[in-house]
Amino acid sequence: MNDNHGLSPSAVETIAGFTAGVSSTLAVHPLDVIKTRLQVDRFSSSRIGSSLRIARTIAQNEGGLLAGFYRGLTPNLVGNSVSWGLYFLWYRNIKDALHDMRGSRLGSLDYFVASGSAGIITALLTNPIWVIKTRMLSTGSHVPGAYPSLAAGVRAIYRSEGLAGFYRGMVPALFGVSHGALQFMAYEQLKRYRATTTFIPQLDPDINREGLSTTSTALSLQKNQPLNNIDYLLLSSLSKIFAGCATYPYQVLRARLQTYDAAGTYSGVTDAIAQIWRREGLSGFYKGLGPNLLRVLPSTWVTFLVYENVRIYLGRR
Repeated sequence: MNDNHGLSPSAVETIAGFTAGVSSTLAVHPLDVIKTRLQVDRFSSSRIGSSLRIARTIAQNEGGLLAGFYRGLTPNLVGNSVSWGLYFLWYRNIKDALHDMRGSRLGSLDYFVASGSAGIITALLTNPIWVIKTRMLSTGSHVPGAYPSLAAGVRAIYRSEGLAGFYRGMVPALFGVSHGALQFMAYEQLKRYRATTTFIPQLDPDINREGLSTTSTALSLQKNQPLNNIDYLLLSSLSKIFAGCATYPYQVLRARLQTYDAAGTYSGVTDAIAQIWRREGLSGFYKGLGPNLLRVLPSTWVTFLVYENVRIYLGRR
């Protein structure tokens, strides 16, 4: 038993991560739909305005704003909430284990190992959900063979592709673990730096040449200050941009390998890389980057604000 009404630290992390995943998914799902459509597009070139073109097509041809832009919400909601819950659970446990082994404060490499290990475990457990999510988001509900629901997708994949079908895109997904590892390494270090380098203004009495008492403003270094929501917004943004710029191409590869016709288009990861490079050039690996940036920052803000505040609230309880 502990101070959190019987909740262990691992349970607190899981609940906070689950809640953050649900909140962020509901907030930015339409941008996820647009990003996925751009990622799986093998025929048009990447150019400014593509996102608006796809948005208009969805609004006009796929049943209106709600039906079109929230297609595939169930697997996305399940995938994100479960993924964040599992991720923070494993991340906390691995960090604790590393801390016990070292007996000292963790460094950048420790955070990288903890977040990378948590990401690998989470990716292996949740990849089947992401296959269905990618396929549903990449097509409208009116397209022949499109999955009408998460359950229908599970049945269709198992019947036509077997268990292997649920693990399409697994290799680039595992490579994408480096994204989370880099992000959390940067986030933890930025949090530590921010908490130990908080400057606040102070008014110090002074005596001028005439002997009159005055005040002058000085900066005082305050260590171990609690972070606020503005800090979480800024630090999560910086860490996300850093990780996103370094690892975005894996998302395109994963999306291409998880589409309905992937088996007949690419023989594997290497073939996918070769085809994208040959037909689309370097820009092909960055398709959907615009809406992805628009999506990931609000998603990151919601995720980390909800996670940190729920974690703090449950800790106080």
